[in-house]
Amino acid sequence: MATMPRGNATSLFPRSPQGGRFYTQSLCRSAQARGSPSGLQVPDFRFRGDSEARLRLMAASTEQATGGVEKTAAEEKPRVLEPGAAPFGNFPHYSRFHPPEQRLRLLPPELLRRLFPQSPDTRPILGLDVGCNSGDLSVALYKHFLSLHDGETCLDASRELHLLCCDIDPVLVERAEKECPFPDGLTFITLDFMNQRTRKVLLSSFLSQFGRSVFDIGFCMSVTMWIHLNHGDQGLWEFLAHLSSLCRYLLVEPQPWKCYRAAARRLRKLGLHDFDHFRSLAIRGDMASQIVQILTQDHGMELVCCFGNTNWDRSLLLFRTKQATETHAIPESLIEEGKERNRIRFWRE
Repeated sequence: MATMPRGNATSLFPRSPQGGRFYTQSLCRSAQARGSPSGLQVPDFRFRGDSEARLRLMAASTEQATGGVEKTAAEEKPRVLEPGAAPFGNFPHYSRFHPPEQRLRLLPPELLRRLFPQSPDTRPILGLDVGCNSGDLSVALYKHFLSLHDGETCLDASRELHLLCCDIDPVLVERAEKECPFPDGLTFITLDFMNQRTRKVLLSSFLSQFGRSVFDIGFCMSVTMWIHLNHGDQGLWEFLAHLSSLCRYLLVEPQPWKCYRAAARRLRKLGLHDFDHFRSLAIRGDMASQIVQILTQDHGMELVCCFGNTNWDRSLLLFRTKQATETHAIPESLIEEGKERNRIRFWRE
């Protein structure tokens, strides 16, 4: 059985000076589950633009995430966070200081089409966006990979790509749901991914509507630090284990260690308690290398490429499972284009 790595790992690739940043994400993924544990109502994801169905799904996911506790009048009022007071990265206006365009400029628009050639048996492409916040990046990724411009819609978009987007914050999820311009192609749910019971029910229910057992690709954009700070080394290891078990490909943007120190410092300045695990973390240092080590050495994934760094010095790393490696090779044309743009760096054993 694989063991959880401890301590610093040898850097797998050069790192530029680490930049600070905060994020808005939480968690999502798990092993396959056909039945639902007793007491949990499985929502029906088979809606296509039905606003009432989407509201029922929102209610179901929120109820399961909160244990069915009714909201008080105070809880229903919009909460106002102090600057930096977002212990799970659930900042209410994250995209204002880290706009989606910084990631999109590094990702080839044709990436998904080349990873998953068109076939009736492989459509739609199913993606999982972990820690979607208010959905700005989710929508931007959807438009980017389908080559849709602002204000443009496509009747067949949901037949090509469908994203399940989840976040721990129900207020942000509700905003994402209300503002989404592609309700047929993006589904937003409230989910604490580290809650195994609700994770299994909601994710397996979504996949079963498409006759699938895994997602084609997962997006984990600046989420790992928040999992690590709130759940410790073991929590980070388990989080990555669940992601790797549920996604054929995985795009990860790890936060550098400097961001951990900045997040802890913000809480202290506000007079709040420090993160429970911050001072006891053994996995630290070059966090991109640590994430690579855990996914490749412990969870059976292969590092395919790095699409480069954002302006805030975070790498975009693409992984794939060994099963995907055996059944579907990365298109050589994509590799060559990446080399020409000097955006993609490859590591081979």
